[in-house]
Amino acid sequence: MNRRVVVTGMAGISPLGNDWATIRGRLGAYRNAVVRMEDWAGYEGLNTNLAAPAAPFELSPRFNRKSMRSMGRVALMATRASELALQEAGLLDHPLLTSGAMGVSFGSSAGTPSAIGDFGRMMEERSTRGINATTYIKMMAHTAPVNIGVFFGITGRVYTTSSACTSGSQGIGYAYEAIRSGKQIAMLAGGAEELDATEAAVFDTLFATSTRNDAPHTSPRPFDADRDGLVIGEGAGALVLEEREHALARGATIHAEIVGFGTNSDGVHVTQPNADTMKTAMLLALQDAALDPAAIGYVNAHGTGTAQGDIAESHATAGVFGNGVPISSLKSYMGHTLGACGALEAWLSIEMMREGWFAPTINLAQVDAACAPLDFITGQGRALQCDHVMSNNFAFGGINTSLIFKRV
Repeated sequence: MNRRVVVTGMAGISPLGNDWATIRGRLGAYRNAVVRMEDWAGYEGLNTNLAAPAAPFELSPRFNRKSMRSMGRVALMATRASELALQEAGLLDHPLLTSGAMGVSFGSSAGTPSAIGDFGRMMEERSTRGINATTYIKMMAHTAPVNIGVFFGITGRVYTTSSACTSGSQGIGYAYEAIRSGKQIAMLAGGAEELDATEAAVFDTLFATSTRNDAPHTSPRPFDADRDGLVIGEGAGALVLEEREHALARGATIHAEIVGFGTNSDGVHVTQPNADTMKTAMLLALQDAALDPAAIGYVNAHGTGTAQGDIAESHATAGVFGNGVPISSLKSYMGHTLGACGALEAWLSIEMMREGWFAPTINLAQVDAACAPLDFITGQGRALQCDHVMSNNFAFGGINTSLIFKRV
């Protein structure tokens, strides 16, 4: 028998702020967090100087020299977001964490870039100068979930979801499946990403970054005819997922229920998006939730602001919903936070559903004629009461994810 899975804690570190009240204010101001990174101008060949750094964040007394020695910035943000989510769920220092019944499902595109650079320098200079006992721990793909597990003493299963832009959404999806199947009672799930010029260069070499360096707030422009590429962001998002009966028994506040998850791969090309398999991922989530497309009241788009990605995603969405479902992209505010985006966007989609207000895609002045005609939320936010929202993410490698949350 499948168990029901609910969200009892939500938190994050984002370019817009680190709590819902602050983020809601920024969303309602209809202005993004994109800035010009002046030091990036020093990189020869790097065309974009735009990024959306995470807002400043404070650490609790738990973070000290000993507990932080194996953390780069990406693991630090992931662990702090997890601490805030556990605190909200009422599970910080709870015996559940060390019981083996709680696990971690978390990811990032990569570890800390500077630590990766240390090993690169070793290869170039044939010297171990700068490499120490924690360099690899900071560099490794599973630095976020491992540091989270050690920091809180979590002894359940660990999933490392290092899958680029779907790291956070796969983290949530696989955590949901672990609880639903009875393998775990609760999971810390999400994703994180540390801002670095090397990650901007990944997309810059594909001519997929925005170069509006003198007008940061006008980019990115998801689905807009005048868009010129994505903007990199950073942050971390964490959800506490819990078996529903366990949550009710301990009197936890339930923010939403996860009812559907779909994931698949294109199997065609590493960087060229495929509308057909994107569509299938959404249909898999709907099938998992036993819902008709008409039940979905809002779709949070991946919406990066790239030419091919926006077009493929819009046609995939139209293939499932027609043109009747309201849709918007939070990347127009925060940039593309890569491994964090699936978790941050899931969190904010739940918050918007709870409030009954959905943010528009800012900078969307004229929809590209090559995109499918959808009900794009533009201009002002939209008041909307709905019981189900879908959050979609699509990554390099042709990895597609779709999550469905139900209002409680």
